[in-house]
Amino acid sequence: MQLTLEFGGGLELLCESVKIHHIDVKMKTGEEKLTMKDLLMWVRTNIIKERPEMFIKGDTVRPGVLVLINDCDWELCGQLDATLEEKDVVIFISTLHGG
Repeated sequence: MQLTLEFGGGLELLCESVKIHHIDVKMKTGEEKLTMKDLLMWVRTNIIKERPEMFIKGDTVRPGVLVLINDCDWELCGQLDATLEEKDVVIFISTLHGG
């Protein structure tokens, strides 16, 4: 499944300073849908290059990370259970900034 991921608010630093990633997630055999929970585990394994604890806590994003699926807050889409479709755009923005 082809998706676009965007990282902002400092999260791009965990991904070798690359803000936009065009990815192709291979579905597991027998699976018909890709959920946000699946995507987060894929991102942790394949995109995050350092300090994954700054992005993921348990099986979800850390508090302070805003997640948008096609410009809609993921809380309105079902959070971890939200089903992704081909060509969706998922944006992760940290709302916590140092200074």
